[in-house]
Order: sequence, then structure tokens, then C-alpha cells
Amino acid sequence: MNEQEAQTETTQVQHPLRIAIIGGAGHVGLPFGLALCDCGHTVTLVDLNQSQLDTIRAGQMPFSEINADRLLPKVLTSGRLHCSTDFSVLSEQDVVIVTIGTPVDEYLDPSLRAFDQVMEEVFQHTQPGQLLIIRSTVFPGVTERLGRLIAEHNLQIDVSYCPERIAQGRALLELTQLPQLVSGCTEQACQRAADFFSDFGQEIIELSTVEAELGKLFTNSYRYINFSISNQFYMLAQRYDADFDRIYHAITYRYPRMNGFARAGFAGGPCLLKDTMQLASFNHNLLTLGQTAMAVNEGLPGFIVERLKQDHDLTGLTVGILGMAFKGNCDDPRSSLSYKLRKVLTLECRRVLCTDPFINSPDFVSLETILDESDILILGACHDDYRGVQTTKPLIDVFGFTARQEP
Repeated sequence: MNEQEAQTETTQVQHPLRIAIIGGAGHVGLPFGLALCDCGHTVTLVDLNQSQLDTIRAGQMPFSEINADRLLPKVLTSGRLHCSTDFSVLSEQDVVIVTIGTPVDEYLDPSLRAFDQVMEEVFQHTQPGQLLIIRSTVFPGVTERLGRLIAEHNLQIDVSYCPERIAQGRALLELTQLPQLVSGCTEQACQRAADFFSDFGQEIIELSTVEAELGKLFTNSYRYINFSISNQFYMLAQRYDADFDRIYHAITYRYPRMNGFARAGFAGGPCLLKDTMQLASFNHNLLTLGQTAMAVNEGLPGFIVERLKQDHDLTGLTVGILGMAFKGNCDDPRSSLSYKLRKVLTLECRRVLCTDPFINSPDFVSLETILDESDILILGACHDDYRGVQTTKPLIDVFGFTARQEP
């Protein structure tokens, strides 16, 4: 049985609650809302994206998520899932969960403006006794600051920070499998959050708010820096005309001390770079490893093109990019380095073609067209559609994916 066919076992909660999820139509909020409904809670997805809410009401997922296509119609039929663009519904809830994104600004510093604006709207509709759970990634100190603001407004609600740590597209598989970091501005807030997630079926790890905030940032920064090490090694191997994939296999085969060595490839997406930069900014840009990792990972598309130019006159060639999502088997193009690659190639090539089986775009062509019309191919995302792709054209595969045996 594969992951798409697997049925997640749902334990019904002992005390069903009324829950609102702000940012509920997004990649974090929607799967969480579906899972909470399935275990017995009543959930209202609060989101300003009316079009996305309409898609959800129609029983269709607005993005790819394993098992969600079956679960969404089920919870809609149950009557426990609701959608709204109106923050006034918050006053009717027992628990309010915030899952909005926390971007960085043009200087790669944390931007709290959007977060603060949402919280000001939340404050207008909260009721005494509610539990407010923040799942958005925030830089250290934001939760305590939020707690002080709530105390100043005498809102009499409990504030908890409980970051999500699921992989995009696998939320419904991981939500109850991974331990949940839990913290609160007070002991009561922490205990209420712990009870909420343990009733949902998760193992609980209690931390202070700043420890939980740092824990989430450390997790994504570690992954981003780890990817940069592999990408730097890939570039070094290329300088020596050595096969990085052969080296990778040789030094990881039956050698447990290299188990944490990531494969090379594009490190994109909406979280890894952003969270690394948030951590660097909090430390007054003294996280030099993070700054270096950004230079390496963001520089990989340019490195690929420069290497191509050594062997090919790109000015008369068509280059095709296989996959524009930020990772394999995903339909999310946010912060995908494939788009940066396309931009660099556009300045160097006669024509650049793009394809992706998960993303609809009028600018994209079919896989057949790109294989037929391209002079050179570059793998941009490790979609299963490209595993073992057959072509006589040069194929640049930094990931080592196309030649890898399927597990």
C-alpha cells in the first residue's frame, strides 16, 4: 500500500471544541483543519482568499496533499468544517489558531507588519477564556511580546506557541506522528496547549516560548545549511570534473557517520531560506553559516549555467527545465530556484522551455515537447514523472535523481 492509498487512523477526541484557524486555506492551516475535523472538532477556516475558500467548499483541494482529496469531502459532509472571510466568527470559538506566513523584508529581516495587523484584528473579536495558539514561524521574543500586548489589553486569553514541523504535502501523514513542541506565556497556557495536542494524539515536548521559537528556526536553518554543504561539495566536484553522485554513494554506503549527508540540489520553498534569515537577523547577522549557506544555495542556478557555458554556446540553443515546483511531487512554486534558473538562462539562451506536471501555467509546455525541442535539459524538481526519463540530450541533474533506483 502506498502513501496515497494509506488510511490514517483517527482517534476521536474526548472533548470536541470549536476551533478557528486563521490562514486556514493555506498549506499549513488547511491540512490541520481537516485533521482536527476528522477527530471530532468543529473547525472554521478563516482566510481572506475567497476563491480558495470557494474551492474548498466545493470539495476540491486547492493544492496537493496526500490523502486530503478523500478527507475533504468527508469532513464537509460531516458538517464540522466551515469557511469564512469574517474575523467576527472568532468570538464563537474555544480555540483560535494562527497559521499565517511571516515573511522577511527586502533586507531579509523579519517583517512583523502583516502578523501584527492580523493580531490586531484577532484582538477585536477574542473572548475571555479562549486559547490562542500561534503556529506561524516567528523570531525569538515575538510570543512573549504578544503575551504582553494581550495583558495590556486585558483580554484574558491564554497564549501558546506551538510550531508546526510537517513537510509540505505530507501533513496528514505526519501531524500525529511527529512530537509537538508546546510552550505558553503562562503555565496555564502551556498546559492547555499540551492537553489540546495530546488529546489530538500527539506526543508533547514542553519548552519555554523562546526555546520553542528557536527550536523551529534551528530545525529549518539546520536543513538549509546542511543542503548548502552538499551543494558546495557538488560545485567542488564539478571543478575537478568528478562525478558527485559516485562520490556520494561511495562515502555514504554502509558508513553510518555520513547518514546526515544530504544530496545536492535546489534548496527552495517558502520556509528554509526565510527562517535561516530570521535567525541571522535576530543575532544581528552574526549567523555567518546562514549567510554563507544562502550564497551557496542561491548561487547554484548561476553556477549550473556558467558550467554549461564552458562547453556550449548557449546563444543558439534551447534549454528545457524539467520541474518548476520547489520540491518533488509538489505543486507549490513559491521560492523555487527553478524560476531563478529560468531567469539566468533567459539572458544566455536562444529559448528556455519549462514543464511541470503539477503546476498549470500558460507559459509551460508538455514533457514530450520539451524533450523533443530542447538541446539541453536541466532537472529542476524531482517529480516521479522524470524518474528514469529517456533522452539522448545532455541532462544536467544536480540531484542525481533521474539515474537513481526507485526505493
